[in-house]
Amino acid sequence: MGFVRGQFPALEKDWAFFDNAGGSQTLRGAMERIVEFLTHRDVQIGGSYEISQLAAEALMQGRRAAQTLVNAARPEEIVFGASTTALVQTLAAAMRSQFEPGDEIIVTHADHESNIGPWERLREFGVVIRVWPFDTDTMQLRLEDLEPLMGPRTKLVCVHHVSNILGQINPVREIAEFVHARGAKICVDGVAYAPHRAIDVTGWDVDYYIFSLYKCYGPHTAIMYGKHALLAELDGLYHYFYGKDKVPGKLEPGNPNYELAYSATAVVAYIQELGRRDGSQAEGRALLEAGFEAIARQEQVLTDRLLDWLRARGDCRVIGPAENPANLRVPTIAFRVAGMASGAVARAMDDHRVAIRFGDFHSRRLAELLGEDHDEGVVRVSMVHYNTLAELERMLAALPGIIGAEAAA
Repeated sequence: MGFVRGQFPALEKDWAFFDNAGGSQTLRGAMERIVEFLTHRDVQIGGSYEISQLAAEALMQGRRAAQTLVNAARPEEIVFGASTTALVQTLAAAMRSQFEPGDEIIVTHADHESNIGPWERLREFGVVIRVWPFDTDTMQLRLEDLEPLMGPRTKLVCVHHVSNILGQINPVREIAEFVHARGAKICVDGVAYAPHRAIDVTGWDVDYYIFSLYKCYGPHTAIMYGKHALLAELDGLYHYFYGKDKVPGKLEPGNPNYELAYSATAVVAYIQELGRRDGSQAEGRALLEAGFEAIARQEQVLTDRLLDWLRARGDCRVIGPAENPANLRVPTIAFRVAGMASGAVARAMDDHRVAIRFGDFHSRRLAELLGEDHDEGVVRVSMVHYNTLAELERMLAALPGIIGAEAAA
């Protein structure tokens, strides 16, 4: 753990950062890549001169790192953008001409609004938006509820890999197989999954997969994977002379942020180093997978401890799965305290220098569906592998006093 925490300069503060689903801390290596680019390569790509060639090399290194990170077939399947929200909007705009009036897109109200709103806006062009019902009893999306929605006009299904409130991992491969068997494509929001497990777009056979690097140990930028043949079919959003075959550049108007794209190399190198320190002798993608296996083990300890504590109390209620069998939950855990507004819990925790959050986290439709949109939403503790059990125990030691003080008031 000493090595891990030493890679994140912000962890030198005396704060415990339990708001990682909103944005993780940034790797020292990512910062160094940014400085290195701005110091030695800070020019536009496309020139014949040496420094421009170095800039282009850095951008391609970033694409290749992202290719490894998601297990894409080629670096050209990687599109960089400002955020997941912006990239889903980019995808929706670039797909618009593929839809005829009456064509259907299926969304789920359990998603972050980023993977709902951009598709909803296509109603203006005659696209029909259908909603995959969320089972509030099991807190799951069920394929038997998706089945009756799909027909010959269904073109796209949009779904989250992990809810940023519920924390449960959805079976993306199974969903993709189901959707493809019925002739549609799938777009997956992977934001709440990416920091915790290895992404495998090839193994899952997803069509589009989007996540934010700033929630996965990098700076404020994001990555969209798309199958190359599908990216080639999209409308270009850049200048008219960027033809449909100019992938991925036609989807990166103004060009991507070079230094932030380059920083993806540090994220991959770090996770691979975790695999190496865990004893793996592999290289490349396999080493990255080993790193994520180590991450998952550490996070399971944190997840199980917090869930055990919450279940043992009569005044706290977990939102979503309250147990973690087979480690199929990420350490993003939302709960309510009986008789307290969630904001009061989070603000009181500020005094203990423990950063947690309250609200609906831009998953407002889910909060409304669950009836959790009152009293400032829910409390959310979102951890990652660099958090320690000692930090968690610090929070758990403070919570009873906060709850008791509110009750006494």
